[in-house]
Amino acid sequence: MRTVLIVLFDRVQSLDVTGPLEVFAGANRWRSGRDHGPESTSGPDGPAYRIRTASLGARPVRTSSGLRIAPDESLPDGDRGPDVLLVPGGEGTRHADPELVAWLRAHARQASRLVSVCTGAFLLAEAGLLDRRRVTTHWAYCATLAARFPEITVEEDPIFVTDGNVTTSAGVTAGIDLALALVEDDLGRDAALDIARHLVVFLRRPANQAQFSTQLAAQLAGREPLREVQRWIADHPAADLSVGTLASRASLSPRHFARAFTAEVGMPPGRYVDRIRLEAARRRMEDTADGVEETARLCGYGTPEAMRRAFVRALGVSPAEYRRRFRPKESHADRHRAL
Repeated sequence: MRTVLIVLFDRVQSLDVTGPLEVFAGANRWRSGRDHGPESTSGPDGPAYRIRTASLGARPVRTSSGLRIAPDESLPDGDRGPDVLLVPGGEGTRHADPELVAWLRAHARQASRLVSVCTGAFLLAEAGLLDRRRVTTHWAYCATLAARFPEITVEEDPIFVTDGNVTTSAGVTAGIDLALALVEDDLGRDAALDIARHLVVFLRRPANQAQFSTQLAAQLAGREPLREVQRWIADHPAADLSVGTLASRASLSPRHFARAFTAEVGMPPGRYVDRIRLEAARRRMEDTADGVEETARLCGYGTPEAMRRAFVRALGVSPAEYRRRFRPKESHADRHRAL
């Protein structure tokens, strides 16, 4: 049984705590149901994780949204660290409690895996635990983290980054992706998939998937005809998405459409289409066994060579290499079951 210790402090972001906690608790339910049926409370080896929350002096904390949480225990002073020490983010990281930073500096290295969610990376950085490491955090705070701690390499795009035994995640819900990745590595893909289905989330956004989809990164057009065009592009990447065709859908002249789309979305329609198609192709490379030719056809590239050029230009790798790097890897547990 692996131990998971979640650090609590005043003005913590509640979802940074409860999102990963629900994933680890779901792993315990999965193991129980698999071993003894849905009504069982423990398998022959007990729960997969022993999950505890802790604060300085075991003091109750109030989250940034006002929720009051009573921790299980005080932050421990022993020599043995947990398997996973999880440090969430939230408003309370903006002016870090010196006592909490001191505890992290003294004890966090004892953990087998050190994890932060969102701006929890600031607490780890303040404690000197991220020096000379690659990290990420919530997109809105990446520049601040890099400026305050120049010895850290901050990667703005990924939803989580692992460097050695330290994993840092992007904002809020990315903590769920990170926890699912840990469970997948510990218990196998079947466990993570079952938990993801229960939580009604995707399994799983690869670590290097962008924090934002194109639709979120771009602006939403103010006028309904243009918003409808944005939805159409996302739903039909293989369709004719020329400016003339899109302008016709919006009942505008091509020139008026291109000018209005650029002003309201923040990029020209051609660039927006390119990004949507690339995102659709990336997802197919991550989630399906479709070949490059089939993916190129379904995502509007026309030819595999056109898709290859788009991948190399935007990502620096070919579609085949992208798939090799970013499709979920077989875990230790999966390999063990296959033997």
